[in-house]
Order: sequence, then C-alpha cells, then structure tokens
Amino acid sequence: MKNTSLLLLLLLFLIIGCTGNNITGGVTAIDGGIKMNPIAVFDTSLGEFKIELFEDKSPITAGNFKKLAEEGFYDGTRFHRVIKKFMNQGGDPLSKDLAQSARWGTGSPGYSIKDEFIEGLSNVRGSISMANSGPNSGGSQFFINVIDNTFLDWDKPPAQSKHPVFGKVIGGMDVVDAINNVETVPGDRPKEDVLINKVIIE
Repeated sequence: MKNTSLLLLLLLFLIIGCTGNNITGGVTAIDGGIKMNPIAVFDTSLGEFKIELFEDKSPITAGNFKKLAEEGFYDGTRFHRVIKKFMNQGGDPLSKDLAQSARWGTGSPGYSIKDEFIEGLSNVRGSISMANSGPNSGGSQFFINVIDNTFLDWDKPPAQSKHPVFGKVIGGMDVVDAINNVETVPGDRPKEDVLINKVIIE
C-alpha cells in the first residue's frame, strides 16, 4: 500500500512538471491550486444562458465584466440593440431608465479599459465581445455574436477591429437566438423589452 501511494505521488509530480503553469481548456494552475474560469449566468426575460469568461486569456476585459456583474451593474439593464443574424448588444446602464431611451447605447461605467486582443479568440457564433466607439473606449457594453462574424477579428482583413472577444456561450444558446429573433423597431431596438434581470458569477 505504501509503495502504491509513493508511486501515485510520483506520477502526480511528473504530470505537474510536464504541464507547467497553464492547463488548456480554461483551467489554470496557480500556486499549486487549480483555478477555473468564471461563469456568468444571465437571467433574462426570455430565459437563462451561461457564458464562460476567458479570465485566463483576457484578464483585463473578462475581469472588468466580472467585477461589474458582481457589483450588480448589469441587473435591470436591457438588450437595447438587436440585429438579426448578427448580434445582440447590452450592458448600457442608461437602458435601466425608459426616460433615457434616446441615449441608450451611449452609457458607460464612468471609465474605459484598454483593448485586449488575444490571438486565437475570434468573433464566432456564441462569442461575447466588447462594444465600444473606438480604440480603448470599452467600458461595460458588450455584444454576443449569433453567427460567425470573423470580419470583426483584429487579425483578419480588414484588420480594423476594436471589439475584443472575452468569453463564449456554454449553455442556453437557444435563449440567445430567441433574443436575436425578437421583433425590432427602427434603431434595432426590441419592440418588447428584453431585460437582463440579473447576472450571477459562478
């Protein structure tokens, strides 16, 4: 029994030694422990979906979204812009207030973050990216791609992207599609409100 335990311990050290500090698949070894990427659970008026935040690859962007979600920043906001067969956009704090509807799409948390473009992260179906008005101007607004929109990638022609990818849908893509299929009015605004009741970080 003792020999078996020693053998298992030796194998564990060999595995750790071979993998180094980073483990693929959204899992990172840190100080002898294992850290999983956080999951953002969106509770919306059309159902629930889950997004893995790529905190291991995009610590600035994913970390900012996580912080805002934990503070309740997104609770009560709306998906204020929906373009069929393209994307769903949300995250504007002004969208909590119907009286501010003329300004929806212009709100922010009061600061901006640096663009964080990571090789291998692409604007494919199910990915979540930063919405912004120019380089290094992102804050809280985001969009979810409902088709492959690789022309938005920073490393593909026309290579003018300002929309960093920082996560992907891992559950409830049917809800994301349902949001994308709602009836809209001029300005790509849903005719019936699509509310983000709460975003919970797991």
